[in-house]
Amino acid sequence: MMTDSTQLDIQGILRYLPHRYPFLLVDRVLEWHSGKNIRALKNVTYNEPYFPGHFPGRPVMPGVIIIEALAQTAGILTFLSANVIPDVETRFYFVGIDKARFRKPVEPGDQLVLTAQVERYLKGIWRFSTVALIGDTEVAHAEIMVAPETAK
Repeated sequence: MMTDSTQLDIQGILRYLPHRYPFLLVDRVLEWHSGKNIRALKNVTYNEPYFPGHFPGRPVMPGVIIIEALAQTAGILTFLSANVIPDVETRFYFVGIDKARFRKPVEPGDQLVLTAQVERYLKGIWRFSTVALIGDTEVAHAEIMVAPETAK
């Protein structure tokens, strides 16, 4: 992890998020505040596996991938806030999405700033308000729910 306890480099992300290549969609955590909010980065590059087919001649990041990047960002904050490291017995899962909207296409070369803010925590279920930005321009937003599942 980076020296500042409110940031995570890729090693810190790998510790708190069970996803791996090619489905790890968060490159760096810029800041986080336990139980409150998180701000992270996703560098969008042409070598992402979905670009050759989405779309040939005009590569655009699929909306569901943007939402997944937001869910992973919220997941990192969930693990950090709960002081839990994912393992084979403990995971948090993306369990709900509401009010998803897409405002602008995301293309190779863009840098997504992914934000998640805790809206509610009740009976183990976390609800986040999330936004994806390029610079100061919103490209997508959604309300995302995350809940734990303990292996039996």
